[in-house]
Amino acid sequence: MERITLNIENRKSEVYIGKDWKTVNELLPAGGYIIITDENVRNIYGKDFPVCPVISVKPGEESKNLNTLGRLAQGLLGAGIDRSGFVLGIGGGVVCDIAGFLASVYMRGIKFGFVSTSLLSQVDASVGGKNAVNVEKVKNILGCFRQPEFVICDQKMLKTLPEDEYISGLAELIKTAVILDAELFSLIGQNVNRIKNADPGLLEDLIAKAVRLKASVVTEDEREITGKRMILNFGHTFGHVIETVTGMKHGFAVACGMAIACDISSATGFMSTAESERIKSLLNDFGLLKKHGVTAGLFGKMLLTDKKKEGSRINFVMAGPVGRAEVVKMEADEILKIYRSVISSE
Repeated sequence: MERITLNIENRKSEVYIGKDWKTVNELLPAGGYIIITDENVRNIYGKDFPVCPVISVKPGEESKNLNTLGRLAQGLLGAGIDRSGFVLGIGGGVVCDIAGFLASVYMRGIKFGFVSTSLLSQVDASVGGKNAVNVEKVKNILGCFRQPEFVICDQKMLKTLPEDEYISGLAELIKTAVILDAELFSLIGQNVNRIKNADPGLLEDLIAKAVRLKASVVTEDEREITGKRMILNFGHTFGHVIETVTGMKHGFAVACGMAIACDISSATGFMSTAESERIKSLLNDFGLLKKHGVTAGLFGKMLLTDKKKEGSRINFVMAGPVGRAEVVKMEADEILKIYRSVISSE
């Protein structure tokens, strides 16, 4: 087991990689806590949950909305959770987002922690303090920055994931390597079959490396003030549009967004064509690149709702060479012009 500590503005958040999730009782306060989970996770693990009130949401992105948030807040009130209370989210990225945001705004903020059950959330979603919900089809438009007290990442839980859910999480692992660590990228490429087979020892090592990398970025720029943290959005500008329009799972949509960002990074000289193809090849090795059918015109319309937009300009993440990334302010029209030139030449 490895413990990674994030120290941000005199606040500490602990991430436990390889810790048995059933030991979560050791980290909970003496009383006044409640569990938020989804129906699938509750069916699989509910019998081993700590003894306390439990509220379930429907699995999937459609639960990340204000109606769900209101229902959960009523549930906390009904359970007698006050300002000394604690919210424990047990689930993947959606549950962590909902639980973290609810705890951050309930009675102006109470403490919370996560047991992260999916690869996507262990690598990315549960770590770093971003909590948000969607409004209609606009992703994560209402949210906040607030760190959990702790996150438990137990790799044994990944064995119960559906295959497409597990593969989806690999996109964020690859993203982290592309923008922050060339050695991690090589390690992933050298172990494709072991990763596909969910080798627990290897996964623990890869997840720990990814969390340490993300922690270093978040510690330096928790609220995306300096721009350093924005590099973590690599692939998400187009990926979020694809996810919203098609309903594609987050990781697959981000992988498609990464492929587009690689093409744009190559066209603008940030990375070589060979590097772009190398990254897309690795994404293909895991079956992450799917046909999305989103037109350039629809991309243009949807980019206007991007959280990273400032006026008509977007903070677009360029990668290259592998292991490095840079945020570039670009006009949305310029991004689309490059995108159109790339797809017309394929």
